This record gives sequence, structure tokens and C-alpha cells, in this order.
Amino acid sequence: MSTVADVDHHSPAIGAFPPVVLIAHAAASTSAIRLGSGGVLAPNHAPITLAEQFGTLAALHPDRIDLGIGRDPGTFDEATARELRRGAGPATDAQYHDDVAAILSFLVDEVARGPLPEPWLLCSSTAGAALAARLGLPSAVAHHIRPDNTFTVLERYRAAFIPSRWCEQPRVVVCVEAIWAETEQEATWRAGPMDVVKAGLLKGLSEIPFPTPADAATHPFTAEERQALAGFRAQQACGTPEAVVRRLAQLAADTGADELMLTTPVYDLDARVRSYDLIKKH
Repeated sequence: MSTVADVDHHSPAIGAFPPVVLIAHAAASTSAIRLGSGGVLAPNHAPITLAEQFGTLAALHPDRIDLGIGRDPGTFDEATARELRRGAGPATDAQYHDDVAAILSFLVDEVARGPLPEPWLLCSSTAGAALAARLGLPSAVAHHIRPDNTFTVLERYRAAFIPSRWCEQPRVVVCVEAIWAETEQEATWRAGPMDVVKAGLLKGLSEIPFPTPADAATHPFTAEERQALAGFRAQQACGTPEAVVRRLAQLAADTGADELMLTTPVYDLDARVRSYDLIKKH
């Protein structure tokens, strides 16, 4: 299956990308590929609004729309997060659980006019895995964010899964950072800008502009940062096509994933397209 998923991010460093707008545009420009949110962040939206928006998309583009739901505010900036929630603070566990349940209820009881979007729950913790299992939802596991949690999350989800109208048995997408290039050196070069951003996050700097590969190549990483970045990259898929294919196959086998979702955070659009072309060929 081929799916394009858009993310609900709000950042001065990278911009804002409302998934429902991007999905509508992509759906109108294509005819077969699946499209979805990866994900839309429930605390930032009224549940009925999400149900109406994605229900409408599914009615206009039957059997092509996925509704990936997550919890993160989509920004590290506290003021932006409060604006998104109209002054409210971070959602509690109970509020988030209620929001997800309300979205599903509105889809069925208020919105349904034909094919519904397929709901997924984004998970990076055992709490998210437990909620996805209890609601009987497919799970998208954020290996590209918290790879050390992946196997614990999967174990919790599969052990506690309850079949539902949405899903009869556990279904898993594992999200992986994947950067392909003709050589190992070029792949490392392309990965450099995201390394700078990750190093900033390690120091609590959340809004670092995405640098060029040339600027990233001269960034003064500390020894501790280099060690942390190397450990993270070893759990993702970065390198030549052959190396990345082996890594993705290993990850799919180790996790038992039904699908892999790939994110390629490189600076140059042509390089990103080239990376996906290499993926398609292999």
C-alpha cells in the first residue's frame, strides 16, 4: 500500500502545515494513492470538527483517507500551543482519551454519509498503546521519535488489543526515518541538517532553523551529541539503497509491522524526491 501522510506541525522554524488542507489538495490532484494525517493532533481541535473534516474528505474520496490521531501539541513554543488550544493548558490523559473517543463517536453518529476515513492512533508510549488497544484502533508507532520505546509499545498494544468495528486484529505501522543516497557519504551529508535540529533538542533548544547541509557540516557537535546522534541513526535507516533496504527489512521483521512509514527530513526537495525514487526502485 502507498500512503502519503501529513503532519500537524506549527513552528516558526519550519512553518505550519494543516493536514486537512494538504490532504484535500493532494486528493484532488491524484486518483489512487491513500492520503492521511500522520497525525492530526486532537488537543488542538474540536472533536466534531475533525470528524466533519475527515468525514467529508472520505465522502469525496472514498476508501482513500486515513485519520491519524495524535496527542503532541505540534509545537515546542508554549505560547503557540496555548493559541492552538484557545488559552487552555496541555491536555490531561483523561481529556485526550475523551477527545479520541468523541472523534470516533462523531464519525459514526453524526458524520457518516458513506465510506468513513480509517482512524489510526499515533503511539510513542505505552499509554498511547494501551488506548489504541482499548479502542481497537490500528497503531502508528513513532520509532522515528522514540525508538527505544518501540518494542515495549508493540508488546503492550498487541497484548491488550480488543477487536472493534475499526479493526478486527492488531495492525501496526512503524514510522522510520529513512535517508537514501548513492553513497554513504552523501546520505550522511543529507542527514546533517536534521542532526543539528536534534542536537538542539538535546539542549532544550526547540526552534532551531533547519540549516543547509553545508552549514550543518561545520556545526560544532559535542562528543556527547555525536554519540547520541549515532545511537539514534543506528536505529533508523540511512545510507546507500542496499544498506537501507537491509535495515528496513530487518526492522519490519523484528517488529512484525504490517507497513513501514518513511520520513525523510532532508533540506533539498530534489534530494528528498531522489531518495523516494531510490526507495521505489528497490
